[in-house]
Amino acid sequence: MAAKLNGRGGGGGDDLEVNHEINVTPFIDVMLVLLIIFMVAAPLATVDVPVDLPSTTAQAQPRPDKPLFLTVKQDLSLNLGEAVVPRDGLRAGLDGVTGGDREQRVFLRADKAVSYGDLMEVMNALRDAGYLKIALVGLDGAPAR
Repeated sequence: MAAKLNGRGGGGGDDLEVNHEINVTPFIDVMLVLLIIFMVAAPLATVDVPVDLPSTTAQAQPRPDKPLFLTVKQDLSLNLGEAVVPRDGLRAGLDGVTGGDREQRVFLRADKAVSYGDLMEVMNALRDAGYLKIALVGLDGAPAR
């Protein structure tokens, strides 16, 4: 009696062909499950502070016909409109131009070279003079640096 142990040969027919293709079905299943998990978890991962913001009915303020400009030049001298004003005479100069109306808005311009501390001194002088409505003026559309 003779037996074949290697399975090759004669009429066995049990030989399987070698398949070189990768079965991607489990990979796709795993990817779909992960996609669903991330779609559900992503909104939960965002930080959201619940706050009820107030609405406003304020409209854009029209520019006055003749705005009052106070300019701080590079040498720290002050110009009220076109006229040079000394720092100690700022209150008198403002009262003369506004007619004592301290509710009038003062548009404050400053050169780029003026330091923040010097600009704050001018704003403090305006506050001490009783002019609390101060608007800072800048260039429209200036590139940020």
